[in-house]
Amino acid sequence: MQRISTKKLTALLLTTAMAFATTAGAQDASGVIELQEIRVEAADAQTLLGNDEITEDEIEARNPSSTKDVFVGESAITTGGGAAIAQKVYVNGIEESLLSVTIDGARQNKSAFHHTGNVLLDPELLKRVEVSKGLAPADAGAGAVAGSIAYETKDARDLLEAGDTFGGRLRLSTDSNANSQDGSLTIYGINGGFEYVLSHTRRSSDDYEDGDGVVVLGTRAELTDYVGKVAYESLEGHRFEFAASRTEDSGPRSAQPGPGGVYFIRPDFGGLTTGPSVLIEALSRRTSYTLGYSNTQASGMWNPEIQLSYNKQEIDAIGSYGVNSSFSATFKNRFDIAGGNLTAGLDFFRETAEGRTGGAFGSGGEETLRNTGVFAQARQDLNDTFSVSYGARIDSQEFTGADGTKFSDTGVSINGTVDVRLSDTWSLNAGLASTWGGYELGEAGLVNFFTPWDYTGFTSSRAKSARLGVRFDNGSWKASAALFQTEVDDIAAVLPSGGARGELSDLKSRGIDTSLQYSWANGFARMNWTYADVEVDDATITSTAYYLGRPLGHIIALETGMELTPEWRVGGSAQIALSNDDTTPELPSYEVVNLYASYTPARYDNLELRLDVRNLFDETYYSRSADGLDNSRVVPLNEPGRTIGLTARLRF
Repeated sequence: MQRISTKKLTALLLTTAMAFATTAGAQDASGVIELQEIRVEAADAQTLLGNDEITEDEIEARNPSSTKDVFVGESAITTGGGAAIAQKVYVNGIEESLLSVTIDGARQNKSAFHHTGNVLLDPELLKRVEVSKGLAPADAGAGAVAGSIAYETKDARDLLEAGDTFGGRLRLSTDSNANSQDGSLTIYGINGGFEYVLSHTRRSSDDYEDGDGVVVLGTRAELTDYVGKVAYESLEGHRFEFAASRTEDSGPRSAQPGPGGVYFIRPDFGGLTTGPSVLIEALSRRTSYTLGYSNTQASGMWNPEIQLSYNKQEIDAIGSYGVNSSFSATFKNRFDIAGGNLTAGLDFFRETAEGRTGGAFGSGGEETLRNTGVFAQARQDLNDTFSVSYGARIDSQEFTGADGTKFSDTGVSINGTVDVRLSDTWSLNAGLASTWGGYELGEAGLVNFFTPWDYTGFTSSRAKSARLGVRFDNGSWKASAALFQTEVDDIAAVLPSGGARGELSDLKSRGIDTSLQYSWANGFARMNWTYADVEVDDATITSTAYYLGRPLGHIIALETGMELTPEWRVGGSAQIALSNDDTTPELPSYEVVNLYASYTPARYDNLELRLDVRNLFDETYYSRSADGLDNSRVVPLNEPGRTIGLTARLRF
């Protein structure tokens, strides 16, 4: 097959970007350009295109203590797993390992062990989360075959009260189910051009009980998080930032014997039907460092951002130990162009998956993946009717297998979306994307396990995504509905059977995503409904299709919040999963309701007292995204039963 020259494609992309930029400069000089919000980038338009933002206000209302809590109220974004070490995120039923995931722009690698989560996260400083469900833009990074998840944390300017130069926050919480003892302390300040944030979180608890009052072993919280952020900004707006964090989840986890009699933790399972579980200390740890530069006063032709990041994720699963590391860099500039802007630049990453196992089948090894990409993404209002976003990226990869086998390939990704204003209240959205996924690193903790890995047939993947929807907005009422489909072809086996890394799978998620919201002066009520039919190789996906997805089916999410007085706020959420008979056995339905009330005394407005009641009706259920639901050897992991939580927050 004839290949397109990488140099030619790169030159073409950069030339196109420079052409836009030159035009932008000429128009800017003549005073034609007026910078306003681009309609296709507005929140409602992006939501219909599958690009959701979970805002700071929504995160605070959900009062999250784990990744799972962050996505309460979202029907298309689900999580599975009990303790933080086991929690995974799925978008339209596709596992986050097939999305581009970043924290403050730092690229995250996948899990080192399939029974643990991909990205260990403490939500204490979380500011917002941006999720692209299939149609990721070119500047979202490489490998965004099923979309992207971008977590952003707060800095000192987000935390300080107006006019203050120093402040702090103290949070203490507990609950009735697992007797949790959670606490965090954050201090922050600004002095001249310097600013800083220092934060520490500690979460501990007993094992929780499910709705039947049965203790679910190995689910106790043992999480520690340290975050440090410093920045300097000059009078001209030149901003330099450095951030370091370490998040660790430890404690006794449910484990069972595996091949060769070696014990492996399986915190995503309630147990195995083949024998009893034992509790063994395990570890999940994520360490990140990020250095960045930007200009907060930039405009016109020169608005650069530079970022260097290092991320390391470790998993000690007893029978195996694995490390995924990632060094990444991004250099980009935003140009003002007619009706909008153009972001162009290049990025790079080097990632490794390295691990070892013990016992009779003891083994180890390392895989390495390097990627260099160049990209451009334009966002424009063409006129009062049409608003567009379109872009492309070229990625070149080099892969080295555990046996030293080398592969290299280059791929092109393109995307385009349009927002069409039909009337003052009705709009139409459509989007298409073809994304080159490149190569997949294997599971670090099981490299060469049982048998040496074989790379015959190993190749790169490609995804095709489409979305079409309409939305209505008259101010008080908002409604939207969109059809979506994402296909990812030639996904190499991350967890190979018989060591066959070249075994390929084709993944498809298709369905409908809808939302209805009513807002009034001091509150809102929203319902989201998502149906996703997820298949692998034209058959319904199983709940042990690791690194691929889960059989989602119908999920309904409800959320409401209302300010009764300046002191009192109440709200709640619910998740309803309809039964899914596409699987064998059929996955049962469940309904979970959560309520909260928050009180801030008028005389002490720096204090907040909050009561949460989670799983109000004490439902016994397992999440639709849980592992092993349709496997006869697996005892599914039940979620917590009714939990009454108390939280106190103090700002000083």
